[in-house]
Amino acid sequence: MKGELNQIVQIFKALGDTNRLKIIKLLASNMKETLYVSEVAKKLNISQSAASQQIKILKNIGILEENRIGFRVYYTINTDIMFKHKKEIDKLFIKAFEKCKYDFKCS
Repeated sequence: MKGELNQIVQIFKALGDTNRLKIIKLLASNMKETLYVSEVAKKLNISQSAASQQIKILKNIGILEENRIGFRVYYTINTDIMFKHKKEIDKLFIKAFEKCKYDFKCS
């Protein structure tokens, strides 16, 4: 349970930023499109280093995949991981409404 809870915390932290949500939207709304860091930065009107930092966080929880072509690294959405995270969040909400003792020792 503790490992699952830590995983959910990391997911929420990663999704808790406007620019990261915009990156997900950019890539998820057009699955055939891949973007590299400079394109993400330009579309979001942020610096390239800021875009790189946001992409790194999304990669760390598996939402983004990279594909290197020449000198550029292109990013796409990993839909399998996105749906896995959605399932984890759904389970969290179901568990949140289960009756348990106040010591949080329910399953």
